[in-house]
Amino acid sequence: MQDQRAHAGATPRPGPGGRRAGHGPPWPRRRDRAERFGGRRGDRPPWPSTVVVGVIVMVGTTVAAHGQDREPLGIVARLLLFAAVAVLLVRHRHPVVAVAGTSAATLVYLGLGYPYGPVFLAVAVGCFSAIVSGHRKAAWWSLGTLWAGHLLAAHWLYRWLPPDGDGPAPWAQEAFVTAWVAAIVAAAELLRVRREQRAAARAEREAAEKRRADEERLRMARELHDVLAHSISVINVQAGVGLALLDSDPEQARTALTTIKSASKEALGEVRQVLENLRTPGDAPRAPAPGLDRLPELVDQAAGAGLTVTVGTDGARGPVPPGTDLAAFRIVQEALTNVVRHSGSRTARVRIVYGSEHLRILVDDEGPATGDEAGGSGNGLIGMRERAAALGGTIDAGPRPDGGFRVTAELPLRPGRDGPTTPDEAETEETS
Repeated sequence: MQDQRAHAGATPRPGPGGRRAGHGPPWPRRRDRAERFGGRRGDRPPWPSTVVVGVIVMVGTTVAAHGQDREPLGIVARLLLFAAVAVLLVRHRHPVVAVAGTSAATLVYLGLGYPYGPVFLAVAVGCFSAIVSGHRKAAWWSLGTLWAGHLLAAHWLYRWLPPDGDGPAPWAQEAFVTAWVAAIVAAAELLRVRREQRAAARAEREAAEKRRADEERLRMARELHDVLAHSISVINVQAGVGLALLDSDPEQARTALTTIKSASKEALGEVRQVLENLRTPGDAPRAPAPGLDRLPELVDQAAGAGLTVTVGTDGARGPVPPGTDLAAFRIVQEALTNVVRHSGSRTARVRIVYGSEHLRILVDDEGPATGDEAGGSGNGLIGMRERAAALGGTIDAGPRPDGGFRVTAELPLRPGRDGPTTPDEAETEETS
């Protein structure tokens, strides 16, 4: 107890970033949002790629300057090129600052009349980082400002800007710059959409896996309930009989104990099979799943609990899908369990009707209800309805007009959309 109290009262360990686990904000941080859109999250600036861009810009601009009637590359031009590239070091953590900074440095560089060249590569990298991290408006505004500023300088402010004697830029050049801006935006948006699609597909796969896990847990819970509820009801009744007759009729008490032993052994076997399937879902079941062929065993167990069951069939029995066979057995088992637990009647009638498309099951007792509502009102009826619905069938349970209680189930004999569609799926449904 001391260890448990110490553990329960222990201070939570700090989580990532120094925050204690369980004390973070319920909304995603901006950096998490950038990671979700494909941005890289880390403490190190992106040195390698930035250095590569810097080398390309510096060397490429030097080469491109030859043959251009622009201002010579001096210390100011080199500093502007360096600034346009250096700001990209913060593009993963601060993409807005990166795209705005590199666009501003490029605009000043071009406005001072320096040669055209691969400085636009730095703008493209900053724009890509901003758009794929979710800051689309910041990227558009930065690129739009760069384009408008270059257009203004090339066709109006050129009279007052270096180099001296420069004339207006040809419109063909402006068309090229406009196409370059549009291409950057289009490529960045395409990359963003592709990453969002991959993230959505990944989230959908994770949701589908969680949904399958939830369905598997539900099937396991339903199977365990059906196994344990029936067997424990029989054990409970026989234990009461054994205790009542232990002194007056030892032989009858012995019979009750024998029934308890048999019911508990069978329950343990079925529970073990369910748990083995849960631990190793890929392995084949070691024992066949119960079906309508085992109805005589249910009748014997019900007789051990003091319930007389008559079974009748109508129609010619044809092939029954494994999932339908298992569901029919479990529905009859749960219905008889409810008669034992909730009905004052000591007789029940089971009728199986084989049709061409459906299997119909009717379980009747004469009542009246004892204590709880006749037929039960807990997980048993819910489990029966879930089994029927999983196969595309229906189930109805309620009091009869003339008294007593009736359970009516209709299950398809041909796999439907909601049920197993292949033998492998039917076997999975059967064993789960």
